[in-house]
This record gives sequence, structure tokens and C-alpha cells, in this order.
Amino acid sequence: MRIKGMKTIAKRRKRMKRDPLDDLFSEYIRKRAMARVGGCEKCLAKKCDMTKEDGSIFPAWKQLQCSHFHGRGNHSIRWDEDNAAGLCGGCHMYFTANPSEHKAWFVARLGELGEALLEGRKREGMPDKEAIKIYLKVKLEELSKG
Repeated sequence: MRIKGMKTIAKRRKRMKRDPLDDLFSEYIRKRAMARVGGCEKCLAKKCDMTKEDGSIFPAWKQLQCSHFHGRGNHSIRWDEDNAAGLCGGCHMYFTANPSEHKAWFVARLGELGEALLEGRKREGMPDKEAIKIYLKVKLEELSKG
């Protein structure tokens, strides 16, 4: 039943704005997944560069998604590399629909101590975005050389 004057949930829900740092972070997480396992960090499905009809290359890392364990609304760990994994679209959707399995997978991945440290970092203030930007650029450079 809809009460007069109330907005629907869909209308009330605001889309979170992306920060320019989100793109750099997402690129790093997806390229890190390619370096670690060659594709999705959950199902381990391999990803390869694809050639488009126009002859251009669609890189394998762009076929992955940056999945956050604690959502991007947690600004203190929004760009924390322990808070994200490179997943295929199917695994990302599965985890979104099954949060308890998402948590279990992340805890198994980080270990109990790693998860506790990440939880602790959630309580910190806003991180230094310029320092994170420099760090991510260095990490991307390292991945391109490796």
C-alpha cells in the first residue's frame, strides 16, 4: 500500500556519485586480479584480451568488475585494496544477492586478522585521497612491469 506523499523506494534511493579516484582504484583492483589469477578471483574464470570488429583490443582486465566487500559508502575504506576484489559479472551479482557468502569468502580470503584490521580501518576518518592516488599509480606501474 502506498501512502499519499511517500516516494517509492526506487525514487528515494540515490545513486552514489563516483569519485575520479574510483576509476583508478577499479583499474588497479581488476589488473591486480589478472596478475594474481588471470581473471575472476572467486570462480577463477580466465579472461583474455579480445579483438573487436574494428581491430581494436578490449583488454581482459576490463572484463572484470571491482567488487567491494564493504560498500563504497564506507569512505574510510572505499579505496582500501583489502576491501575489494576483481570479479566476473556473474560472481559479483551472486555475492550481491548472497551477502552471507560474500562475507564468508572475504573473511577466508583476508583471514580473521585481516578482516579485523579492515573492520578497524572502517572507524577511521576520511583517507588522504592524494596519497591514495599516488599509491595506486605506483602499484599500476608495478603491475605493468610485472
